[in-house]
Amino acid sequence: MSGFTLKGGLIEFMESFPIPIPNVIIFQYNPETMTHGWTPATTGAPPAGQKTNNPLAINGQPQETFSFTLAMDSNDTIADGNAVVAGLAELSGVYSRLAALEMLLFPTAPPGGGLIGSLTSALGGLGGGSSSPTPTQQVPAQQLPTVLFVWGPGRIVPVRVTALSITEKLYDGTLLNPTHVEAQITLKVLTKEELDYVDGPLGDLAKIASTYSQGLREALAIANLANAVSSIIGMLPV
Repeated sequence: MSGFTLKGGLIEFMESFPIPIPNVIIFQYNPETMTHGWTPATTGAPPAGQKTNNPLAINGQPQETFSFTLAMDSNDTIADGNAVVAGLAELSGVYSRLAALEMLLFPTAPPGGGLIGSLTSALGGLGGGSSSPTPTQQVPAQQLPTVLFVWGPGRIVPVRVTALSITEKLYDGTLLNPTHVEAQITLKVLTKEELDYVDGPLGDLAKIASTYSQGLREALAIANLANAVSSIIGMLPV
């Protein structure tokens, strides 16, 4: 008898009244492999008025990404026995899971609602005959949803979906809903600077998750000091 398997997932908090509702996308199967990428931060330009700059100085934090492939199969969902979930799978295949992933690429409305761009102030435009420039008010631009990527207790990080490619392999015989799918996903981990612009119910939680994961990484790096090999240390020219 197989034991319990911890599953990964993505969590998005959707704006709703009176409280936000978490949209949890649990992986039906954990990906067999995952690419964890790092891109070092770039060297910053010299300050204004200075001809030279520290060639080793960098601008910001390194960029972290995760890339993996998710498999989804409605037949296994139906066989699991959950009546509600099985009924949904019989009607729409894996389309509901795909739709939840696809919506992560659509921009959300700014906090409190509003339009994109500049909004002309009605107070300045109703005076009539005035040749003075009409004042404008900047309205916050829309943003892509920020989600939490949960991969066990050691990796809970705020991310943004930067790429999604879906390969539909099988369909049902009635409505042609996809029943077996593979989705290639790329996630970009948000830096501390980017998290300053995350509003809404996920803002504080995203910052806490980022601090937690970074603290755990630093603790594990310190624990690696126990792996120091005396023969290697002895070769150092000190």
